Amino acid sequence: MDHLYRELAPISEAAWEQIETEAKGRLVTHLAARKLVDLVGPHGWSHSATDLGRVDEVASPAEGVAALRRRVLPLVELRADFSVSRQEIDDADRGSDDIDLPEVDEAVRQIAVAENSTVFHGYAAAGMLGITECSSHEPLAFVADMEQYPNVVAQAVNVLRGVGIGGPYGLAIDPAIYTGIVETAEHGGLLLFDHLRQILDGPLVWSPGVQGGVVLSLRGGDFVLESGQDLSIGYSSHDADVVRLYIEESFSFRVLEPDAAVALRRS
Repeated sequence: MDHLYRELAPISEAAWEQIETEAKGRLVTHLAARKLVDLVGPHGWSHSATDLGRVDEVASPAEGVAALRRRVLPLVELRADFSVSRQEIDDADRGSDDIDLPEVDEAVRQIAVAENSTVFHGYAAAGMLGITECSSHEPLAFVADMEQYPNVVAQAVNVLRGVGIGGPYGLAIDPAIYTGIVETAEHGGLLLFDHLRQILDGPLVWSPGVQGGVVLSLRGGDFVLESGQDLSIGYSSHDADVVRLYIEESFSFRVLEPDAAVALRRS
């Protein structure tokens, strides 16, 4: 038995399969950061810290002895709780293949937003700096007129190229702005979405948890999300009406090249 205690849950294989399928389907959509940064691991639940390859000098423990302390970045554990109705579990055993799992969907959204926000904007309490916090470039402003977005994105790409950061490039974008982009056609009939993708030579990613947008290089080696335990569902408790579960992960995030991204902010 591992720390997820799934063996103790009064859930059949049929119900587990539907819960897992629902969660995975939602995660693919919501986990925006993983589409744009390097993912290392997973290394397992027992993996506790990322080796930063650096040291700090500390006081000597004895005369004539020098001492250095290795520097590490501890992983953070994130967990979102949810419940599943016992009635829905029973229906899965009866052969239903469309059981109702609204709390699964919400828990997945919550933990994905937390991961995305950490990657792009940092998580001070966990000692992690995000991409926009580390960027060495001044943020560029989105203007109200969406037809000006190609100019702003082209400026961001030009900034990156100007400091020797190659492409292709990607754009993580606030969901509300993403919707506006998808719905906009420019003069001449070209879709704004397609125009931006041509400028980037890479994807536009719908990114819940992102404020504004971020243009970043996809060449690799600049941003590292290190996974201890990848997103997994565990068992907490149950009663006559519901089974209480959770989705959990552990990870660290580092920016290795501050020059490789430009933040875009609403004006």
